[in-house]
Amino acid sequence: MAAHKRPTVHCEVLVPIEIEDKFDVPAEFEIPDLSDLKGAAAAVGPRTFSLVAIYFDTPDLRLAARGITLRRRRGGDDSGWHLKLPKSKGVREEVTHPLTRSTKVVPPELAELVLVYSRGKDLVPVAQLDTKRGVTRLMDEHGDILIEIADDRVKGTVFGEPPAVTRWQEVEAELVKGDETILRRVGKRLRKAGAVPAESANKLGRLLGDAVPAAPPPPPAGTAGAVVANYFRTQVEALIAHDGPVRRAEDDAVHQARVACRRMRSALRAFKSLVEDTEELQEELRWLGEVLGEVRDLEVIRARFAGHLDTLDDAMIVGPVRERLGSDLLAKEDAAYARVREVMSDERYFALLDALDAPLPLTKKAANPAEGTLEKIAEKEWQRVEGRYATAQAIEDRDEREIAMHDVRKAAKRARYTAEALGMTQAAKRAESVQEVLGLHQDGVVAQQTLAAEADRAREAGEDTFTYGVLVGMEHETAERAHRKFPSVWAKVTAQ
Repeated sequence: MAAHKRPTVHCEVLVPIEIEDKFDVPAEFEIPDLSDLKGAAAAVGPRTFSLVAIYFDTPDLRLAARGITLRRRRGGDDSGWHLKLPKSKGVREEVTHPLTRSTKVVPPELAELVLVYSRGKDLVPVAQLDTKRGVTRLMDEHGDILIEIADDRVKGTVFGEPPAVTRWQEVEAELVKGDETILRRVGKRLRKAGAVPAESANKLGRLLGDAVPAAPPPPPAGTAGAVVANYFRTQVEALIAHDGPVRRAEDDAVHQARVACRRMRSALRAFKSLVEDTEELQEELRWLGEVLGEVRDLEVIRARFAGHLDTLDDAMIVGPVRERLGSDLLAKEDAAYARVREVMSDERYFALLDALDAPLPLTKKAANPAEGTLEKIAEKEWQRVEGRYATAQAIEDRDEREIAMHDVRKAAKRARYTAEALGMTQAAKRAESVQEVLGLHQDGVVAQQTLAAEADRAREAGEDTFTYGVLVGMEHETAERAHRKFPSVWAKVTAQ
């Protein structure tokens, strides 16, 4: 029988990946002849369109600061709402929505997708682009479009008192089908004709110019503070990147967002000699991690039990066990997801994101050279693991010792994250091996507790609890196997 699955969260959006090159061109630039370009069978066009696009942002241009564009456009083959999110250089994720009547209100589906950037601020019209576009298409031998080259003559208006108007010409080459080889060939031909790579990632950025808030300067390269700040920024971006997928309940999104929170909190604690006054930020990251953890733990345990049940003979499955460990847990997971979405639309979450955007408060020691300074911190984190282990082993009572070993696991995870932040692969693997085997034991213990609680509910409902006992036995063996394995793992990593 198939495992219970969470229903997909649907919204009226399409999410293709847009791969394009943009060029600044001199006045009256003309698209060169592309009919003989290798890899294409024909060049068709130009076909002319008139486009009118109204761009939306917060009054302080939070979207534009991240290279994001949100617009309502009429004209051409794709009238409608378009949200473009940068993925990497020259690559953007485009989310589309059908045209709506209102020219002043962003569709709620799109507004939710940018909440992580707008943070509850109103989305208002900030600019308008009127574009005369000539489109030339490169076709393959089957008549399919390979590349679309757009020659745009643009009138840009920044709303204000008075409105500011700018005019310019630019060219875009977008890959529609095939690999990027032909896109590079088009770019080479355009550059030969006088085009140069665009200074702005998009039209709105060019139009708004210096009005877009600039990112704060990073710490000096080569310093310990620069390494820590760069790593921390990577984790902030990971959390932000998974905001939308978490809202849409996409696979693994909650896990990745939770890991980003844990890594940031771990970094702030491990590098406390380099970063100061972060106690409140650590507490907020712990809070968000716990909110995400409620969903993640239910996802994991539900999949775990479904896997166990799939290995049992039908005769071993007595009563509505699948329903209790499937749909019942799924209902709890749905409720946890609802709490996550509520939290991620709340001022506390937005305040945390604002705090994460601020430069890290570095100490004087952060100006020291990275080499030497950071290795000492990583070694200190491993010594912390060894100290926790020694403390645990000195405890005679097994139950109390197991609780202390959970602290060893948490210390090993922090040592792993610290080593990963510094690119110390071997040290990270050493800590990860300790974390993993202790994690297997902990997961088995927690699973037994969950099964016991579900068995109690089944018993109260008059159901047979035989299968729960079987599953508890399986989880007990998993935990004991990890317990037996740990001494050899510890001996191996401490011998390194």
